[in-house]
Amino acid sequence: MLQPEVKGFYDARTGSIQYVVACPNTRQCAIIDPVLDFDEKSGSTATANADAILDHVRSHGLQVVWILDTHPHADHFSAARYLKAKTGALTAIGEHVRDVQTIWAQIYNWPDFACDGSQWDRLFADAETFKIGDLDARVMHSPGHTLASITYLIGDAAFIHDTLFMPDSGSARADFPGGNATDLWKSINDILNLPEETRLFTGHDYRPGGREALWESSIAEQKASNPHVAGRSMSDFVGLREARDATLPMPKLILHALQINIRGGELPACEENGRRYLKIPLDALPGSVWGA
Repeated sequence: MLQPEVKGFYDARTGSIQYVVACPNTRQCAIIDPVLDFDEKSGSTATANADAILDHVRSHGLQVVWILDTHPHADHFSAARYLKAKTGALTAIGEHVRDVQTIWAQIYNWPDFACDGSQWDRLFADAETFKIGDLDARVMHSPGHTLASITYLIGDAAFIHDTLFMPDSGSARADFPGGNATDLWKSINDILNLPEETRLFTGHDYRPGGREALWESSIAEQKASNPHVAGRSMSDFVGLREARDATLPMPKLILHALQINIRGGELPACEENGRRYLKIPLDALPGSVWGA
């Protein structure tokens, strides 16, 4: 099996990891889950993360052919649209993004919003395959964190984003609109039933205990030492996950980010004064824990 070259880019502001996944033969590559920088206090946007990825692409002689989202993110803006404009690459996400769009279009009161996934160039179905140069890639539908979440299997690498974190950090939350802890458990087990040599690349790391940021693990490590997996049954996991989620405040950017990310990273259109505006619905997530 041809192994991809994987380069992770850590965004300390959001704890997110972005990836460049390259074919060693053809030098074609995919960018996975890129971050558009946003400062909620000033309302400022920037492209430092995305530009660092483009610098890496240029310096390593790569050609970007895909910009891939694992799901619409709740904690950062997607830079997919910016990178598409810079590279001409195709954008893609899982086909169940249409379900997430339907939920959030209602929350934002967007009756005319196209909940059809047309904001991306391609919508992937479960088990669908595609190529990155000579690399074989396959899609696994991995719901639980969101209805739309998918895992990308590229060669011997699995990009699992908000399912499992590093073994010392457990699993992702499942309490966003459309999330479900039982579905997340099933998705995690589908991942852990992949071939033992599969490399697992997570989408977030929050550096427990102040350790350095990490993002690659093995199936064996997850099975042996992840406290949300090791020795647990489905009922154990669901009880743990639901109890934990009931204590967590919503991500500070969830209402900002989803209105960008269900549009494939497209920012709102400029109004007559030349400025863009976000729409923040009040009391849209009842029962949420208040943050400090």
